[in-house]
Order: sequence, then structure tokens, then C-alpha cells
Amino acid sequence: MKNYLRNKYIPVLTIAGSDSGGGAGIQADLKTFSALGCFGTSAITAITVQNTLGVTAIHSIPPDIIKGQILAVIEDIKPKAIKIGMLDRPEVVDVIVETLKRYPKIPVVFDPVMVATSGDKLIQDETVEALAKKLIPLCKVITPNLDEAEILTGMKITDKDEMEIAGLKLISKGAKAVLLKGGHLAGETVYDVLVKDGNAHLTFDSPKIHTRNVHGTGCTLSSAIAAELAKGHNLEDAVHNAREYIWQAIDQGKDVVTGSGNGPLNHFYNPKKQIKHEI
Repeated sequence: MKNYLRNKYIPVLTIAGSDSGGGAGIQADLKTFSALGCFGTSAITAITVQNTLGVTAIHSIPPDIIKGQILAVIEDIKPKAIKIGMLDRPEVVDVIVETLKRYPKIPVVFDPVMVATSGDKLIQDETVEALAKKLIPLCKVITPNLDEAEILTGMKITDKDEMEIAGLKLISKGAKAVLLKGGHLAGETVYDVLVKDGNAHLTFDSPKIHTRNVHGTGCTLSSAIAAELAKGHNLEDAVHNAREYIWQAIDQGKDVVTGSGNGPLNHFYNPKKQIKHEI
């Protein structure tokens, strides 16, 4: 019999919360994987009730169901990389750590989601300590924004130099590599700082795009890095490619109206034809 099973997709797994508004979380991750040519799979950790205006409720998924989702994907589809997002409880951190220790060769990108774009808190206080001590040391790279880095380090971050200091501090706490996202800093240039190995760092910069359509930016960037790692790129190239993708996704979605609040990126942007929305 002829063997038709010659080709394979590049699978990536996202472990994160669901965003009913479609702009962040699992939904943004799956869109990003698809846009970058990968096959997206998922393990949902929580279901949020949210739209562009904010989060009004969170329903937590039982840890055994989260574990079951992860194992079902890894044992059958065998993802080449894993992205982790919203983890709202210590017991969820524990079950994920326990599960991922069985598959140490799969690179993990962790976006420590703590606060939504709208300002709504998405994580329990006691979860932060569990993340820092148990999960972060297992990850190939973590991608905190400035607010999240301040929570994890206990220091104030106001400029690029302090971003580097915060990155080194996170390395000293057990992180293998840290991409500090500086999108919240004042100025017309966005700086992201990649710190690894305790002393080496690389700074990326891009023009700031003025738009309120930045819901899901962190989810999208970390998912893009995971997709690029799954395709075989090293960390530096994966970050570079992911930043190029997200800059275009923001730029070509900056004038689109979705809802009444913070809109999403244009994950499936067409470089030759920008989406227009008339109101």
C-alpha cells in the first residue's frame, strides 16, 4: 500500500487562558501559529469573560483536565515548542511543572501574564511565587513586560538600562533567558532587551506605533517566538523574526475598529493589502 504519510505540519502547543473577545490568550496564539505556518494545538487553563472593554469573570479549569489536555497533545502530536500564558492558580503551575519535566527537550516560551491590557488582574498573588521558583527555571525564555518584570523582581523599571538590570536579576533567580518588553516606556522607539547566560544581552528596537489596538500583543509575541523556535531558529533569530511579524500585525491593524475598547492586532495581515474598516 502506498504510504501517504510523508509530510508533517510543524506543531506548537499553547497552554493559556481563553479570551472570548478573540484578541488575546488561546485565540491569539492559534492565529499566530497559523499565520507563521505552524499547526496550533492548545491546553486551556481558564476561561475568561471578556471583550475589548475588559474582563468581567474568570472560570478556572480543573488541574487534572489541564494535565490531560497537555498529555493528549504531547503524546500524539508531539509539538516542537510550547508557549505558556495565563496561569491563575498555584495548583495549575504545579501540574504543568510536573508534566513538562517529563519532556525537557521541548523548548518552552513563557509569557507571565498577570494584568490584562485593560488593567484587570488575571492572576492570584500566591501564584507569582510558584511561577518564579518552579516554572521559570524550566523555560527556554520568559517574556515579561515592564509591569510583570517589576512584580517578579521587586524593582522599578523606568529606562533601558534598568531593563537590563531587571533581566540580569531574573537570570540570577533561575531564568535561562529573558526578553524584557519595553513597550510601556515613554518615547517614539520601542526597546526590547534579550538577556541570557547572566551577562550577554541584545537590544532590539522599532518605531512606536500609536494605536489603542494592542490587546493581545504579549500573547502574540511569545507565540510567534515559540513558532519560530519550532521551525528550528535559534533564540536570537526567533525573537528577531517574531518582532518583525508583530510590528506588521500592529501596524496593519492600527486603524481597524473592533469593539469599543482596546482592539486586537491584525494577525493575518496582508503586506500588499491593508484591511480597511469604515464607520
